[in-house]
Amino acid sequence: MNKIFLSSAILFVGLFAGDLAAQQPYVSSVWVADQGDGTYQNPILHADYSDPDVVRVGNDYYMVASSFNHAPGLPLLHSKDLVNWKIVNHVLARQRPLDVFASVQHGNGVWAPAIRHHEGTFYVYYPDPDYGIYMTSATDPEGAWSEPILVFPGKGLIDPCPFWDEDGNNYLAYAYAGSRAGIKSVLAIARLNQAGTKVLDDGQIVYDGHELDPTVEGPKVYKRGGYYYLFAPAGGVSTGWQLVLRSKNIYGPYERKVVMEQGSSPTNGPHQGAWVDTNSGEDWFIHFQDKEAYGRIVHLQPMKWVDDWPVIGLEQGKKGTGEPVLRYKKPNVSKIYPRETPAESDEFSSPQLGLQWQWQANPEGNWLMASNQGNLVLYTQQPPNDGNSNLLDMPHILTQKFPAESFQATTKIQLVNNDKIQEERAGFAVVGEDYSQLYIKSENGKQALYYGSCKDALTTGEESSTRVAAIDEHAYTYLRVQVRAGGLCSWSYSTDGKTFTPAGQAFTARAGKWIGATLGLYSSRDTTINDSGYARVDWFRIEPLN
Repeated sequence: MNKIFLSSAILFVGLFAGDLAAQQPYVSSVWVADQGDGTYQNPILHADYSDPDVVRVGNDYYMVASSFNHAPGLPLLHSKDLVNWKIVNHVLARQRPLDVFASVQHGNGVWAPAIRHHEGTFYVYYPDPDYGIYMTSATDPEGAWSEPILVFPGKGLIDPCPFWDEDGNNYLAYAYAGSRAGIKSVLAIARLNQAGTKVLDDGQIVYDGHELDPTVEGPKVYKRGGYYYLFAPAGGVSTGWQLVLRSKNIYGPYERKVVMEQGSSPTNGPHQGAWVDTNSGEDWFIHFQDKEAYGRIVHLQPMKWVDDWPVIGLEQGKKGTGEPVLRYKKPNVSKIYPRETPAESDEFSSPQLGLQWQWQANPEGNWLMASNQGNLVLYTQQPPNDGNSNLLDMPHILTQKFPAESFQATTKIQLVNNDKIQEERAGFAVVGEDYSQLYIKSENGKQALYYGSCKDALTTGEESSTRVAAIDEHAYTYLRVQVRAGGLCSWSYSTDGKTFTPAGQAFTARAGKWIGATLGLYSSRDTTINDSGYARVDWFRIEPLN
C-alpha cells in the first residue's frame, strides 16, 4: 500500500514538474530585450517581424507583421508589457490564391497588415499588391481566423488600416505600390461598409508626399482630441523618417510634422509602426529598422504629446522631433511580467510544428511528420523545374528568422535515403538572395557531406558545391553555422557533437526579397518515384557563439 502510494506520489510530482516546465516562458540565450532591472534594450525583437502593427485589448497586446511569400503567414505575437513577446498564432494557414502560392513568390504575398479590435472582434486587414486588400477576423485571436475576404480588389493597393468613427462611418486608409499601380508617395482614404467587408467607393487621395515626403506609405489612422491622425513613414525603409499628419476632417487638408528621425542614433530609417497606450496612461510607439540580412527588426519608443502632436523617441537637438532610444525604462503596465521571447530552438517533441517555422510557399501535408519519436521527419521532395531549381525557389524549405546579431545554430540530422533514388539530400542552409549550406547526399549506395553556395540566386545564380567528407550511412551528423556581426557566416560539422571541423568558405548572409535571411532545413531529390527517403532531425538549437 505504501509502495503504491509512494509510486503514485512520485508520478504526480513528475507530471506536475513536467507541466510546470511546459508552462515556463521561452527565453532566448542570444537576445533578450528585458534587462531585468526595469529597463529594456532595443530592438525588442531582433528578428524580421516586418511592418509591425499592434493593438491593445484590456491588458493584452497583439502584434501582426508582414510575411510576404512565407506560409503559414501573418505571424501573431502576444505581450503583456510591450517588451516581452511570444508568437501565439498565424492568421493565415495558407496564402491566397492557393494555387499561386503553391510555388515560391519572392517578395509577393502579405505586405504591411493592420490589426484592430472593434465591438468584440479582432480584424486584420492585409494587402497583396497583385490582388488587393483582404480582411479576416476572429473573436479569439489565438484560435481560427475567418476565410479572407477581398475587400478592395486592385493592383498596387497596399498598407491598409481600418478606422471606425464614432459617427458610424467606417474608413480604410491605404497607400500605393509604384511597381503595380504606376504611382506612389500618396495616401488615400476609402469608405467601408458597416461589416468592413467591402469598400463603398473608389477612394480618394488625401495626401501627396512627392515634394516633402517621397515614398510615404504605411498609414495608420487614429483619432484624438478632435483630430484625425495619419501616422506614416516616408523617405524609404533604410533612410527615412516617421511622419504624422493631422486634420479635423478625415479627408484633409492635413498638416504635416516629422516626429521621429535617425538623428545621431544608430537606428537608421525608423519606419512604419503603431501607436499604443498602457493602462497607466503612457503612450508608446513600435516600429521597425531595416538591418539588411537580419531583416526588419522591431523597436519600442517612448512617446509623448506636445501641442496635439506626438513626439516619438527622445528630443535631442530638434524641438518636437525625437530620436530612437537604445535603452529605456519599461512601460508602466501596473505589473511586472516574466521575461519571454519568441521560440527559436526546437527539440521536435510536439505533434504540432513550432510556430517559429515557416515554409517558403504553401505546404503540402506529405512534406513532414512534425514529431516521430522526438524527431522531425522531412520527406524528400522534388524541387520545381524537374529538380533544377536552386534553394531559393524550393517551396519545401522549413525556415525560421535570424534571432540576433551574433549566434550559432546547430542541428542533429541524418539522411535515411531510399535506395531506389539517386542523390537524395538532407541539408541545413542560410537562405537569401545569396545562400550557403551543408548537406548530406546519397551517391552510389554511400553518403557524403557537401558544402554548397550560390550568389544572386534570385536572378541568374547557379549553385556550386564541394565534397567535404564521407559520412557513415544513416548516421547522425551535426551541422552548425556561426553568424557574427554583419551576417558573416562560417560552417562546421561534427560526427560526435563535440569536435567540429570547419567546412566551406566564409560567407556573408544576404537578405531575400523584402525579407531577412533565414535558417532553413530541407530534404530533396532530383527525381520522383512512388516513394521517398527522408531526413530525420533530432533537434535544432540556437545558442551563443562558442
